[in-house]
Amino acid sequence: MKILVIGDTHGKLNKVRDIYEKLKNVDLILHTGDHITDGIDFGSEVHVPTVCVKGNCDGSMSRDDYEIVKCECGNILLTHGHMQDVNYNTQRLLYLAEEHDCIAVIYGHTHVALIDEIDGIHFVNPGSLTQPRDGSDGTYAIVRTSDDSFEASIVYYSTVMDTGRKRTQTGYIRSLIQYSDRF
Repeated sequence: MKILVIGDTHGKLNKVRDIYEKLKNVDLILHTGDHITDGIDFGSEVHVPTVCVKGNCDGSMSRDDYEIVKCECGNILLTHGHMQDVNYNTQRLLYLAEEHDCIAVIYGHTHVALIDEIDGIHFVNPGSLTQPRDGSDGTYAIVRTSDDSFEASIVYYSTVMDTGRKRTQTGYIRSLIQYSDRF
C-alpha cells in the first residue's frame, strides 16, 4: 500500500495539489491535523480514502483525538501529537502506540519532518508543506506497507517541484525560537 502523509496544512492546499499531480497510485491519505477539513476536502477532491485527526488549531483538547489505522503490516497510530507533548519528546506517543499494539506512529504539530524508530516502533512526522519550520520549502511523507514491511521517506517540496532551492539547516537557537509558545 502506498500512503501519502500530510499535515499542518493550515488551510492551504496549493502545494499539496502540486505534489499530488506528480504522485502515482496513492492508496490512502493520512492527515495529521491542523485544519482537519483540508484532509477531508482533499481526499474527496482526488477520490482517495483519507483518515484525518484534529489538531490544536482544530480545537482539539482531548488525548483521545487519534485514530488507529489498520494496515496489512499492523496498526498505525495517527495523531496530531500536541496532547502528547511532542515538542518535548515522543515518550507519550510510544506508550500510546504500545497500548494499541501499533507498529508505527504518524504525527504532526512540530512542522519538522522526522523518521525514527524507538523500541521497534516507527515514528513518522511529515513536517508541513505550507508552514515548515526547518528552513525548507516544505515536506511530506510517503509510507509504503506490505504484509511484512513498513517503509517511510520524507520528501522535500523543492525536490519534487525542482524549485532549485537547496535545503538549509537551522541552528539550535533558531529552533528554540520557532517552537516557543511566546511567538
